[in-house]
Amino acid sequence: MPLYEHVFIARQDISNAQAEGLVEHLSQIITDNGGSVVGTEYWGLKTLAYRINKNRKGHYGFLRTDAPAAAVQEMERLARLHDDIMRVLTVRVDAHEEGPSVVMQARSSRDDRRDRRRDDRPRRDEGEKPRPATAG
Repeated sequence: MPLYEHVFIARQDISNAQAEGLVEHLSQIITDNGGSVVGTEYWGLKTLAYRINKNRKGHYGFLRTDAPAAAVQEMERLARLHDDIMRVLTVRVDAHEEGPSVVMQARSSRDDRRDRRRDDRPRRDEGEKPRPATAG
């Protein structure tokens, strides 16, 4: 069966749990129509590049599937009819990448950098008072 990757954007005013529920809902549609879901990810609430239906932000979800074309068409049709989903993008791929998607990798590297900055920051001794700023 062909391999697909799907990204969808849901409205900003739904909760994180509802957005993750949409990922499960779309996964269930694929499996009910003879396909299989290889992996799912919830990318979180992100700012959009431009407004979509008066929304400035959206919940992003990602699916990797191995499904027949009919299952993908049905999933896209039901996603377009769903009130909470604003956009769906489906791309056929030759092979699924192992591990997390690039978006999740970027998030973890950002978190690692933030943690390193906190650890490398010099600590002020308890007895030391801060020096006043001098105009120069």
